[in-house]
Formats: sequence, C-alpha cells, structure tokens
Amino acid sequence: MNFPNPFFRWRPHPWHGLEVGAEQPKIVNAFIELTPFDTIKYEVDKKTGYMRVDRPQRSSSLPPSLYGFIPRTYCGNHVGELSNEDVKGDGDPLDICVLSERPIDRNEVILSARVIGGLHMVDHDEADDKIISVLDNDTYYSNIHSVNDLPPVLIERLRHYFGTYKLIPGKNQNDVYVQGIFDADHAYKVIEASIKDYEEMFGE
Repeated sequence: MNFPNPFFRWRPHPWHGLEVGAEQPKIVNAFIELTPFDTIKYEVDKKTGYMRVDRPQRSSSLPPSLYGFIPRTYCGNHVGELSNEDVKGDGDPLDICVLSERPIDRNEVILSARVIGGLHMVDHDEADDKIISVLDNDTYYSNIHSVNDLPPVLIERLRHYFGTYKLIPGKNQNDVYVQGIFDADHAYKVIEASIKDYEEMFGE
C-alpha cells in the first residue's frame, strides 16, 4: 500500500508532533481543548497526548471562545522576560483563544488561527499569556487584524473570564489576574519567545 507523504503510523502528540504553522507568528496552528459549550475543564495530558478531564469549571461562566494551545511552544524564561512584572513562564505550551462566527462545538480539532493580540495574565507569579486570534478562513473576521478592530465587549468577555475562572466561591483570590491587553505586534514577540523556549527545552 502506498501511503501519503508525510504519513504518521501513529497519531502525533498534539504538543510535540504538530507544527507551529508555516506562516508563524502571524498565522499559527491551534489545537483546541475547550469550546464555549464546555462546563468541564479539559486539557491535553502532557505524557500521552490524550485529552484528560481536569476539573469541572468552578464558576458559572462559560469560555467565551475556542481555547487551546499552539504546538511546539513553551512558556519559559524568554516569555517571562517580556512581562513588565517579575515573573517566569508557567511551563506550559502557549495558550490561544480563537474567535469564530459559526459555533464549533467539539474539541480535539486543529485549525489555522490569525493572531491579533493577547492578554497578559499572571497566575501565582507566572506568566500565563493568552494569545487572541480569529479563525483564519472565517470571512466574518476577514478584516480583523488587531484586537482594536474587535467590539470592546468581546475583549471584556475574555478578560472577565480569565480573570475569574479560577475563583473559588467564598475565597478571596488576588494572585490570578489579567495584567493587561496587548496588540498583534507584541503577540508575535510572545509567540517567537515561546518557540525559542520550546527549542531550548526540547530541542528543534
């Protein structure tokens, strides 16, 4: 039997086996872990690459966008150095939110995302940045190239969700917060830094 080239005899690991994207940092691949319909927090198991149930969402709010990570990225020292606070990277792949006009109601999908900005989030003294993007071939968002092109309410939904999704009822929590919003140019730097961190941690 003649197999296509390249052909993977086994399914590639979503973090290590997929590509960042041929047009990175402007257009990247995103592996989706959560949809706006999920009340359970799913995330890729780092060892096996299978989806793991992490926990039920603590708050009553739902994710305002598709949510996952950019393959072959790692948030280490280079990502931490881009912050204006004394933080280090969180040791995870770089998170990405993807806006789509049509509802996508399943996770474990790969898509092409056009980067338009991001949220600088600090989680227990670690940089936990969230890249903001739009589905690249979604004509509804064809003219969106910056977070400033989006309706402010969409940015506020993202900011509010990530600022509150780890809150535990009855507890005051000031060590997880969104420090600010950045535009596409800074998002490109974060992506490039996370690729450099990945190469230093795992090799090219």
